[in-house]
Amino acid sequence: MSRKITIDHGRIVRAFGDEVELLIDAARCVPPDTPVPTCPGWTVGDTMRHVGSVYRAAQAWLIDGRRPGDWQREPAPGQSQESYVRQGYADLKEVLDFHDAQAEAPTWWPDDPTYGFWRRRMAHDTVIHRVDVEGAGGAMPVEITGSGVPGGVGGMAGIAEPSGNGDDIAVDGVDEALMLWFGHRLPRLGLCGTRVGEVAVVTGGRGWITVAGPDRVFARRCDPAEAQSVHTVVSGEPVEVYLWLWGRRGPGAVTIGSPADGADGARAPGIRTKRVKRARMQVRRRRTMPSRSCGR
Repeated sequence: MSRKITIDHGRIVRAFGDEVELLIDAARCVPPDTPVPTCPGWTVGDTMRHVGSVYRAAQAWLIDGRRPGDWQREPAPGQSQESYVRQGYADLKEVLDFHDAQAEAPTWWPDDPTYGFWRRRMAHDTVIHRVDVEGAGGAMPVEITGSGVPGGVGGMAGIAEPSGNGDDIAVDGVDEALMLWFGHRLPRLGLCGTRVGEVAVVTGGRGWITVAGPDRVFARRCDPAEAQSVHTVVSGEPVEVYLWLWGRRGPGAVTIGSPADGADGARAPGIRTKRVKRARMQVRRRRTMPSRSCGR
């Protein structure tokens, strides 16, 4: 198991392969010029190109041992978007499979310089963009895969079907969003709060406490009971909290309130300030740019 992942690494590997299949299947169902509501300005085709490009950027990181300067960012002449994604995944998977998850590797997160970092990062990137493409087709996806789908699991033989509720994958996605993106990327981008504030997140039997202020921004894991000591607590089903953190669910998908509110904590759309919304949009824009999503 790599240093930061919260579940067995085999689950992430299986989820990665399954989600690639589900992404491709979703893209087959809608025209490539279909707008993606959760990525304003993007189409399904843009999303597929981004995913294929990110796989190649990650592979370049691992082969070159440093932030890549150039890689194949678009399908080759005559290459379909599906082929572009499949080939990018297959080439990256070959590199990842050759190394143990705990083996040292170049990454852009000092806390996890392992091959496991890339397995995890690429799996969650694929989940989120699969949700984007399904949403563009009018679906409201609620399943996360990864429990061993015949024909999936990276074999790319046929179409994977969602298997299980994937709560453990979603919980790991919550952990990555908070520990990597909030705790690491926000400070690197210079985003902070005007005053110190704490928000706890509780889901799937796990807890996290996030702190943002003028001098520091960080996140840490905690016991769910400790999280109740924080004034504002975000809670909900793992998949809903996971997608909400990535802006793929509205505020009504999670419960936001004080422990004093009890089980009737408010589902309040106004809980997020304009500053936080702007910060999240900046992170998303940087996050979804192929040249930066892996190359930090």
